Amino acid sequence: MIKDLIAPIAGLLDKFVEDKDQKNALAHEIATMSEKYAQESVLAQLAVNKTEASSSSLFVSGWRPAVGWVCVLGMAGNFIVTPFANFALGLAGMDITIPLVPLDTMMPVLIGMLGLGSLRTYEKSLGVHRK
Repeated sequence: MIKDLIAPIAGLLDKFVEDKDQKNALAHEIATMSEKYAQESVLAQLAVNKTEASSSSLFVSGWRPAVGWVCVLGMAGNFIVTPFANFALGLAGMDITIPLVPLDTMMPVLIGMLGLGSLRTYEKSLGVHRK
């Protein structure tokens, strides 16, 4: 999509800028503008995350561990508690089956947190983590 937007601008550069080197520099600047913005956006979010994680308030820095524990409890319920409960109910001769909870909405959160978890491990290895 960005290439489609850059082509008309490059055509305008041909009309208004005569110096070939300046025209190429401007075209390159326009072509890399979105990548620079995306990188600046990610760096700004990392700064917010770092400030948030260093807070001593449980309501500021504690939400990530709380979400992680909810994910752990959901996974434990679906993969440990419910199967064993269904097994015990079956052994007891009861015709009851506890359904598994759909984890479709939780898995993207868990996967994202696991990705952040590797960054946390990296922080710990550098010794810059909060104790």
